Amino acid sequence: MNRNPCHQAPELVLAIESSCDETAASVVRHGSEVLSNVVASQVEVHCEYGGVVPEIASRCHMEIITRVVDQALGDARLGLGDVSALAVTQGPGLVGSLVVGLSFAKALSAAAGLPLTGVNHVHAHLFSPFLSSPVAPVFPSVGLVVSGGHTSLFLVEDYLSIKALGRTRDDAAGEAFDKVAKLLGLGYPGGPAISEAARDGDPAAFALPRAWLRDSPYDFSFSGLKTAVLNLTRALSSKGRELPVQDLCASFQEAVVEVLVKKTVQAATDHRTRHVVLSGGVAANERLRECLLKEATAQGLELHLPSHEYCTDNGAMVGLVGYHQLRHGMYLGLDADAYSRMP
Repeated sequence: MNRNPCHQAPELVLAIESSCDETAASVVRHGSEVLSNVVASQVEVHCEYGGVVPEIASRCHMEIITRVVDQALGDARLGLGDVSALAVTQGPGLVGSLVVGLSFAKALSAAAGLPLTGVNHVHAHLFSPFLSSPVAPVFPSVGLVVSGGHTSLFLVEDYLSIKALGRTRDDAAGEAFDKVAKLLGLGYPGGPAISEAARDGDPAAFALPRAWLRDSPYDFSFSGLKTAVLNLTRALSSKGRELPVQDLCASFQEAVVEVLVKKTVQAATDHRTRHVVLSGGVAANERLRECLLKEATAQGLELHLPSHEYCTDNGAMVGLVGYHQLRHGMYLGLDADAYSRMP
């Protein structure tokens, strides 16, 4: 990304997000006021496959991105000529999906003569709790991003200085939810299905493993937990027993939540910050929100939670980070490529 010393803070940023299976666009004023936030989900399209099919996702983005951007401008009562700059998710994510959004944004930039910046999708999630809050981000903070594709811990020093502390070594937490839900016949997406079933279950019914990874305390691993659930269901079925789905869901969810909460609070304690941020699709999980709030409060920490509207992928978070990049002269050239993994 290029830095241009001759720059000014843009008033209105049109932001585009297409990293996975949501096509989203938003208009953000001065990096804080969300004038519009349009999200077109593909959940119904991918439901029959039990997960996101990359090729189908990219085709769906192509079909709807023009309408989504037009609606974002319309909801903000603006035209493209009123926009000061553009921001777009550059990565990480599904390459085919990213390319659709990035190409569209570059075309708008070239046609309208608007400056463009490329935003890291995961970093954008870290600021989503502040989109619907009168409280501005407080630095430094420890941020947990937990979704279907990512489970990572970060030390956030300011809008542009973000240090990775740990990440999943295998499945992301949301991915584990999807796989266990499929195993139990609960459908897709798995997170809401397991959360709902777990309401009437006993979280202590089954002693499922927690991967603490003492050699790397901020990393995560959920593949062993997923395998443990598989082995347990096979053992119960071999005895002719009906699967206690609610208890299995509650026990599985508790194992995931406990690890996420303890590692996040430990990271905040170790880095001597009082502020903890939770974000990503799994941040909508009520048990995770409840347990993290309880533990953070007990340790004298302040927890920042996103509204449910901003847990999933959205353009507003891209516009917020994009604004700060643009005001620091971080411009994206028209030859820039998307990236599928964290750089």
